[in-house]
Amino acid sequence: MRRDVGRRCYHRRATLGSPTFGVIALDPDQPESVEPSVEPPPGSPGAPEPVGAPGSGPAPDPAAAPDLDPAAAPDPGPKTGPSGDPKTGPKAGPNARTKKPKPPGLIEQLQATIKAATTLAMAHVELAKEEASSIGREGGRFAGFIAAAVGLVILAALLGIIGSALFIGEWLLGSIGWGVLHGVLAFLSIAVALVLLALGVSPVRIGRALLIGVIVGVLTSVVLGLDLLNQLYASIGSTLGLAVDPALRPLVVGLGLGALVGLILAIVLAARASRPNWIAAVAGGIVLGALMGAFTSITFSPQVGTGIGITVGYLTWAGLMALDVYRTGIDMEALKARFTPTQSIETGKETLEWLQQRMPRGNGS
Repeated sequence: MRRDVGRRCYHRRATLGSPTFGVIALDPDQPESVEPSVEPPPGSPGAPEPVGAPGSGPAPDPAAAPDLDPAAAPDPGPKTGPSGDPKTGPKAGPNARTKKPKPPGLIEQLQATIKAATTLAMAHVELAKEEASSIGREGGRFAGFIAAAVGLVILAALLGIIGSALFIGEWLLGSIGWGVLHGVLAFLSIAVALVLLALGVSPVRIGRALLIGVIVGVLTSVVLGLDLLNQLYASIGSTLGLAVDPALRPLVVGLGLGALVGLILAIVLAARASRPNWIAAVAGGIVLGALMGAFTSITFSPQVGTGIGITVGYLTWAGLMALDVYRTGIDMEALKARFTPTQSIETGKETLEWLQQRMPRGNGS
């Protein structure tokens, strides 16, 4: 509806369901050919209501409205957009174009890829560490159980050996002490044999010493257990008619016969030596022979004689092994060759010579 130029009026304008009041200043220079806006007739459902409260009376005459100074116009309130929201302004419709975000550049994509790959790799590393730790714990438990089992087996073997020695000493020889003594001698003799094997001594020589020790031990057990030497000494004393108490004849004959045998053995050994000490050899032979004769003249029970024979057998085995090493010595060159990579060294020397022969020589060579 057109209004006179220069007139001002208050209009109530409904926008998007949110009514507001505002002042519209008509431009006096607006041409008269402006197309009139089509408005519904007053009183229709869509027609704007006149200014004022609804039902307060008839609408004021626009012609009677006083001229208002634009500077003195009342404050229309906060500016609002068509949507009626004073803050956001007009809202974008469903067909309005939204501003697309800027796609990441090549460097940003590369950095993101590197970061993702690093994160993935670290995740795999952490997983591997956790699994390795778990496997290590399981391996430790497994090794601990196996070590405990092996230790118990070794302990059982030692207990069997020691217990058998003690049992034999008590059952056959009449005393646990024999079992303890024989067990100690057995372990020491085996240790000596192992050391000699490590040093390169032939197993045949060690076996020969063991065989001799067994023979000596059996003969000693039989002779002492049956009192054969005691009876021999008594018979010799009776034959010679010694004016000695018959109970002491075996001891006297044993001392004399043992000293004589010792003297003969000392002379033989001293003659085979390169620088013999005859005085020491003769004196030592006589003393040792006399002691052995006196010891063998004692009457032993079969159990004690057997125990002594086993002891003598172990001592003979260890003594023969030591004597063999003392006489032949240890081949240090062979021992050194066992721990020297001779073949690798020789092969390396041959390769070096071959390369030197095929290398080009200098002008001065």
